[in-house]
Amino acid sequence: MAELTAHPKRRRFIKLTATALVAAPFANALLSENTLAADVIKESDPAAVKLNYKADATKARERKDPAAFCDNCALYTGKADSANGPCAALDGKLVAAKGWCTAWESY
Repeated sequence: MAELTAHPKRRRFIKLTATALVAAPFANALLSENTLAADVIKESDPAAVKLNYKADATKARERKDPAAFCDNCALYTGKADSANGPCAALDGKLVAAKGWCTAWESY
């Protein structure tokens, strides 16, 4: 009788396919936009400089409203109790909740 042997290319294809199916959900989580902004933006970042961003709103000379903070801005999309969150004005980068910039908008 003839002995059945698996082809190495076929075996490799099956292994790669199975690995890809298992890894796909993890790759989606790793590559999502939420994980891109891991660190709070620095005041020296060019986009932050352009908007006069300050991590401590009390140090922003341009700020006229004493109640204006990033966490009560219409562009801030972070959670209410978090220390920082994404900002639409800064391409979703994390900003300090108690920060401020010239793009601040009330609700």
